[in-house]
Amino acid sequence: MEPLVAVILVGVPLAWLVGFAAYAYVDAPKHGMNPRKWALISFAVPLFGFLAYVFERDELDYDPETDPYAGGDDGRTGGFAVHESRQGEKRLGLAGTEADDDDADDEWDDPDGVDL
Repeated sequence: MEPLVAVILVGVPLAWLVGFAAYAYVDAPKHGMNPRKWALISFAVPLFGFLAYVFERDELDYDPETDPYAGGDDGRTGGFAVHESRQGEKRLGLAGTEADDDDADDEWDDPDGVDL
C-alpha cells in the first residue's frame, strides 16, 4: 500500500477521533462532567460518541429563568405561553365565540351543567 494512501485512510480518521476526544476532555470540566469518561467515549465510539457528548452537555445547561415556556407569574400557566401582543384579550369559547366571563373559574372548560 502506498504511504500516502495509508495516511489518508488511517491517519485522517484517527486525527479526527483524537480531536473529538481532546475537545471533550478540555470542554467537559466547564460543564461539570467527567472529562476522562467523555474523552474515552468520544474516541471509542466514532462520531456518535462525540455527538452524545455534545447533546448531553447541552442538557446540563438548562436554566428555567431563561426558558420562555416554563411556568411563571407573567401570564404563563403550566407551560402555556400567550404572546405579549395577545395578552388581555377576551378568551374564545366553543366554535370561536366569545367565552362567558362566569366560566373564568372553570379550569376544565367542561360543558354547561357538567362539573368534572
